[in-house]
Amino acid sequence: MYSKNVTITNPTGLHARPASQFVQTAAKFASEILLVKNGNEINAKSIMGVMAGGLSQGTEIEIRANGADEQEAVDTLAALIENGFGE
Repeated sequence: MYSKNVTITNPTGLHARPASQFVQTAAKFASEILLVKNGNEINAKSIMGVMAGGLSQGTEIEIRANGADEQEAVDTLAALIENGFGE
């Protein structure tokens, strides 16, 4: 298992377009990927889960992955969040 903590910087958080982009990116990896917020686990490959997670700007989350490409998955998704989804 590999994980990294990040803070959501995108002004709209993980809603609509950023959530879709995040889930599509997560789906490219074979590893199981979870977002952990206040102890609650969210499947990073579920658009409904991500959008319902209340992941707004300033929220600190842990990206946790387990599988063959876990480090690449976490690092890629963390970079996506840290770069504000290009917005």
